[in-house]
Amino acid sequence: MEEKTKKVLGSLQTLCARREYCSADMYAKALSRLDGDERAAAEVVEALVRDRYVDDARYAAAFARDKASLDGWGPVKIRYALTARRLDRACIDAALSQVDADQASGRLRALLTARWKQLKGDPQARLKLIRYALSRGYEYAQVEALVREVSAPDQAI
Repeated sequence: MEEKTKKVLGSLQTLCARREYCSADMYAKALSRLDGDERAAAEVVEALVRDRYVDDARYAAAFARDKASLDGWGPVKIRYALTARRLDRACIDAALSQVDADQASGRLRALLTARWKQLKGDPQARLKLIRYALSRGYEYAQVEALVREVSAPDQAI
């Protein structure tokens, strides 16, 4: 390994020690720091994976847990974001299985209840509520049931 490659490896190891990264993110960082040398960037990423600084399964699980619990994202949006990071389907499925479905449903109910209060009196409130929940990454069947529950006391279905 060349001297410049070793320096890049050391700096990326420092980054990985602070937080989780996926291999695609590390490859992009290595590629930019090595002035487009694809062979050296792949070598750096291989070393990071071999030394367990980068683990896509660990990254996907942490990403899914954080986005579901802290940001209120649904499984559809999480799957899309992880796919955009070029993680494989098995890794994404395993990460989504670790997300607590009851907690996510409770979080969605709280979001919809708060949003419903903001939209009171709007003739298109239910439609806006459905769109809002879908944009958060939840599936339509779950959204529809919760929208009916949240809006039922105030508006006939």
